[in-house]
Amino acid sequence: MAGLFISLAAQAQKLEVGGGVGGMLYKGDVSTHLNPRFYKPAANMFLRYNATRSFSLRGGLAIGGIRGEDRFSRDPFQQARDFSFNSRISEATIDLEYNFLNYIPQPKVKNWTPYVFGGIGLYSVRNAVIRARGFVNFPLGIGVKYEINRPWSVGLELGTRFTNSDYLDALGERTFGVTSAKRAQGNPALKDSYTYTAITFSYTFYRLVCP
Repeated sequence: MAGLFISLAAQAQKLEVGGGVGGMLYKGDVSTHLNPRFYKPAANMFLRYNATRSFSLRGGLAIGGIRGEDRFSRDPFQQARDFSFNSRISEATIDLEYNFLNYIPQPKVKNWTPYVFGGIGLYSVRNAVIRARGFVNFPLGIGVKYEINRPWSVGLELGTRFTNSDYLDALGERTFGVTSAKRAQGNPALKDSYTYTAITFSYTFYRLVCP
């Protein structure tokens, strides 16, 4: 029985639960670069399994918004099109993280490390023109995490979600009934993406209490 609780405690030390607040930025037909003007609030929650000193597996949920307006572009075509949009994004992702420094889930070790991550996810998009779900995205990004006061950690993260869709902004090969259809079409060769930046907070389960 003692061996069982030791084993459970060791596994618990590898589990981490947390969340974050930040914002999303869109890149696509309406904004061909990441424009801070279009930054919209977002939030997430996650469960992280610190499998080894170097690798962690994380599952997460996030919700936020993206927006863009042609009128802020210097492109004459976009100014003439004068299209704007607001979309709501919901996503579920699974990421593999690589820690550059040893991240050891032990009570007497002070932990901090920069890391990179990549994975796969599903997301839905909703705006005035389109409501769709089940799209695939591919998260890729960087971050840093630091145990400020065990078992609490704080982190900063920036990650881009690459997609195979051209409809985050409701523009694409088809216009879905958008007015001024000839001008409202997007470039099918330019796939949309969105970037999520966040401040994260997490709690690591360092021990289990026997009831």
